[in-house]
Amino acid sequence: MSHTLLFQYCQKIVVFRDNDSEVLLCKRKWEQDYDGIYSFIWGKMETTDENIIEGIRREKNEEVGESVQLEILSDYHPVTFFRKKDGNSMILPHYYAKYIGGEIMLNDEYSDYKRVKVHELDAFEPKIHTIPEMVDKLLHLKHRLWETAIYIKI
Repeated sequence: MSHTLLFQYCQKIVVFRDNDSEVLLCKRKWEQDYDGIYSFIWGKMETTDENIIEGIRREKNEEVGESVQLEILSDYHPVTFFRKKDGNSMILPHYYAKYIGGEIMLNDEYSDYKRVKVHELDAFEPKIHTIPEMVDKLLHLKHRLWETAIYIKI
């Protein structure tokens, strides 16, 4: 069997707050490609997830805690592709999420988190280089869909 068709589907949850003026970034630790780098919260889809929303909810609970409440724009999301150092390919959909409340409790995959002003993202380091672009795309998408957007609480 060829392994050229294998890839990982990995949802990125882009958490905005304060009327979309801030975004949550978490500092990865012990991660092969991005150790010590700030990123969005994210996780891979698992075969036990009943659907994509349940996978996003599970990852949110694992990454930042069950008490954190978000509303996500589920139907529309920009997607990127990434090839990891180990050769695995990843499909990375980025989901807009609005922070509703709850205390952030990072799991052991992260060492720190920051709420970064959107207008300061270009200068903020160390971060994954696609963060400003994905934030811009999500804000543009949200603005275009504001009348018809359906948000799901997770």
